[in-house]
Amino acid sequence: EPERIIDVIEDRKLKVNYIICTHAHFDHIGAVPDIKEKTGAKLVIHKNDLELYSSAKDQASLWGYDLEPLPSPDMFVVEGDEMVIGSLKFKVLHTPGHSPGGICLYGEGIILTGDTVFAGSVGRTDFYGGSIEELKKSFKRIISLPLSVKIFPGHGDLSTVKEEKETNFFVQEL
Repeated sequence: EPERIIDVIEDRKLKVNYIICTHAHFDHIGAVPDIKEKTGAKLVIHKNDLELYSSAKDQASLWGYDLEPLPSPDMFVVEGDEMVIGSLKFKVLHTPGHSPGGICLYGEGIILTGDTVFAGSVGRTDFYGGSIEELKKSFKRIISLPLSVKIFPGHGDLSTVKEEKETNFFVQEL
């Protein structure tokens, strides 16, 4: 729903420098063309998701969705890169499993997890490029962060590392 995102950007008079894709599944990148056109922001993705990104239109059509042609990425991030967003500084964590190039952004007591971790759950691994073994490693990394870290997932409710260590069913898979 690019219109909703653009409305928020305009209402709050935000300057958008980056569109950071935590992964390249069509439900997370479908608004990219409109937002990039409206803001001129740089499109950022992990190189390991480039194949997924390039085939997103085909993937979306399998689910009955039509995706606009996607712009080429402007930047590729890797593990350890720093992204400055306003006054916040985030470290890129490469967290494959849900997708080969999945990333999380960690900093300032929060982590943006995309579809790697949800409140009480984790991202699916049955899509193209998914790996349960990689997701286990990525999940372990996230739950080893300080307990007070707030988790902002790509879908659903917010959580904390403490809550996920105590309640996430996936802990039993480790």
